[in-house]
Amino acid sequence: MTRTEPVLSPRALNRATLDRQLLLRRSTLSVRAAVEHLVGLQAQEVKPPYYALAARLDDFTPEELSGLLADRAAVRIVTMRSTIHLHTADDSLTLRPLVQPARDREINYFRKGLVGVDLDRLAVLARELVEAEPRTMKQLREALSAEWPDADPQSLAVAARCSLPLVQITPRGLWGRSAQVALTTAEHWLGRPAEPAVSADDAVLRYLAAFGPASVKDMQTWSGLTRMRAAFERLRPQLLTFRDENGVELFDLPDAPRPDPDTPAPPRLLPEFDNLLLSHADRTRVIPAENRGRTWQANTFYRPLLVDGFLAGVWRIIGDDLVIEPFTELTKAQRVDVTEEAERVVRVLHAEASYDIRFGTVIQ
Repeated sequence: MTRTEPVLSPRALNRATLDRQLLLRRSTLSVRAAVEHLVGLQAQEVKPPYYALAARLDDFTPEELSGLLADRAAVRIVTMRSTIHLHTADDSLTLRPLVQPARDREINYFRKGLVGVDLDRLAVLARELVEAEPRTMKQLREALSAEWPDADPQSLAVAARCSLPLVQITPRGLWGRSAQVALTTAEHWLGRPAEPAVSADDAVLRYLAAFGPASVKDMQTWSGLTRMRAAFERLRPQLLTFRDENGVELFDLPDAPRPDPDTPAPPRLLPEFDNLLLSHADRTRVIPAENRGRTWQANTFYRPLLVDGFLAGVWRIIGDDLVIEPFTELTKAQRVDVTEEAERVVRVLHAEASYDIRFGTVIQ
């Protein structure tokens, strides 16, 4: 007899993922525990991790996250998808080695600018440079160009960033502070030696806990890794399997929450690049097909607004206004709920300022 796997609708996947992402209701987890559970936060810019946690945690204050960074209990480092993430110190030492194969592949894109460069020698020299004193990318380019004057300076710096686990030292990343990016190695900054990479199997389990139910391709999209099918197959006996409405096989942890699809989902104001929107190959569980690509224009990325769990608009701070720009007309009740959520964002992250909450023109 052929076993038929349960089918999960986009709405069912939405509610499950929101629950894992601490967005269905605010969590009482500590900041550190939340960062660990979420397997890091997108941190291409300074503010997004703070907005991400303000949307997810009860009683969050930006000083808590700044304190973790200042105490070197958390760091900003390139990991998944070759982008900067904010991780706990422990995770930075095990997740970066996990994604190192992807960083090695990235170097290949810059081979034309690295002709004649001994990459092993480059890694040794770059480590010596940044551990002697933190360096900006400009300083790193200049120092490496002195060794390889015929190579492309930017390619040299990228190769160093890909080869080494470079962290952005504070005060970069602290709330209310500004500083240019200065880099040293994770081991030097944390005063601890490198650790073995987390196993592929453990990485899959952590991904599912934060982003499931999910497919093999989803996990590969999140991590930037390839050939993860073998890990899922090893884990298959201890996982549940489902299908989405397109027939794609989804894996999940047996005891993970999968709420009723009709569970209410309050509005949330998320930061640009939030991992909720970037960590699945099929993003229809959060982004309706008609709204795909509407959080950016050219090189400008907007902050997403969730209504009823799905992308429904964008928001931004313009002068003294926090402006909500929905993609369709919101109901009166939705506008009230969105306004209350926006007021909370201001209260939590901008208590010293005065922002008017207003609705802008509906974006077509």
